Amino acid sequence: MTKFVLAGKADCPYYAKAELLADLLQLSLPNFSIHKISIHPDDWKEWLETTCQTNGWKHEQSPLIWWELVDRGGKGMLLGGFGDFLDHCQDYYGITSDMPTDEMLKIAAENLETKINMIAEEQHRVSLIQPLHIWISSALNPASHILIPYLLSPEVFPHVSTISLHLLDLEGDEGEMQGLRMEVEDLAFPLLQQVTVHTDLEQAFQEADVILLLDDRWSEDSDGENKLEEKKKRQLKKISARYRDYGRLIDERASKEVKLIVAGDSFVNLRCSLLLDNARSIDSRRFVAMATQLEYEARAVIAKKMKVRASDITDVFVWGNISGSFYVDLQRAKVFNHTGAVRGPAFFSRPILELLYDRKWLKTDFQGLVRCQRAAVASKTCRAATMSAANGILTVLKAWNSTSSPDDVLSLGVLCPGQYNLPDGIVVSIPVTFKDGKWSMLFDAATGDELKDRLRLCADELRQEKELGSES
Repeated sequence: MTKFVLAGKADCPYYAKAELLADLLQLSLPNFSIHKISIHPDDWKEWLETTCQTNGWKHEQSPLIWWELVDRGGKGMLLGGFGDFLDHCQDYYGITSDMPTDEMLKIAAENLETKINMIAEEQHRVSLIQPLHIWISSALNPASHILIPYLLSPEVFPHVSTISLHLLDLEGDEGEMQGLRMEVEDLAFPLLQQVTVHTDLEQAFQEADVILLLDDRWSEDSDGENKLEEKKKRQLKKISARYRDYGRLIDERASKEVKLIVAGDSFVNLRCSLLLDNARSIDSRRFVAMATQLEYEARAVIAKKMKVRASDITDVFVWGNISGSFYVDLQRAKVFNHTGAVRGPAFFSRPILELLYDRKWLKTDFQGLVRCQRAAVASKTCRAATMSAANGILTVLKAWNSTSSPDDVLSLGVLCPGQYNLPDGIVVSIPVTFKDGKWSMLFDAATGDELKDRLRLCADELRQEKELGSES
């Protein structure tokens, strides 16, 4: 049995004519078989050169036709182009083709359209199994152990088929990193495709779709210096150098649609700002600093005061410098399920400021308690508040991925040029909402003179941090 292989450019009229002639032969002759290879015009030249080189043939035009003796094996034998195929059909089978030019061109156009559609379908199919690349920096941070199982669940990334998890820790011990990798693989989550570990920047943030930057661990210099100001200055310089490098690498290697969250206790706004300064080709709206943890801590403080659950408190906003001079705003805060003179069903709420009459507590003690909440947890547990940190990150990701209500308001550090009379290049925490994977400022949030003054102080503080970090 003879099998003819017919290859050609999808838009070639002679390939179309040879194709129909081959179809006629296959219908008429029981021992005649045809295999067609339609090549996109842009790929034809390279494909032809490779095929001819592999088989030792010389051919320059479309189509390229050869036959294979199926029952004998061995490599194919070159027949030639359309003219050679037409002569062969006339001599051996007494069949020819009289297709007019117009019909040849029409079929060639149809072939090209079909090929383009097939390529698009294949690309879509591949995109469905393309892994989501998640990078976690400072991966040995205890928050990672809480985050990772949730990141690998459909709850956070509902439309993802596979995930590649990349763990980066520049201060990390290689053995510890490999142990973390093994522990993640032992989870056997269906979404997990692979886990990689990195203790240097050689591959950092390659193809990143999601980047989570946790608090870095810094080894202190052993020079006996105790001054807090000097310690802060050294830390700022280290952070500035590292996050400039991170920003450049993210700019070069990450997806332009990356979702990046900066979290932690130290210099969160500054770290986010440094990334933005050095990743100019990526939309600034892809970078956020997490104030959600602070927001939840504030809700817990108020809930304790009002004798309700923390989940009964909503619409608490955090403004300013997440790791420094921030302000917790209760202008729109509400409480549900409060035991008082006026009660209602589960969906009934009341403004918190109407129920908390102790204005002195609100202006002084409350703000101070929120600032100390994380330290209070750490002093009792002898470890960082990793659960609330992980919860804050997951809350932001769910909102960003549209798996939570679009009405939810979150506090996030973002770049908001032209707003609130703030200088350019400053990342401040403000209330935002998410819709269709994009955040927007909550424009109807009231910003009185007092709040604007606080924001200006925050901007000054952040600018000083940047200047200290850039000093040689």
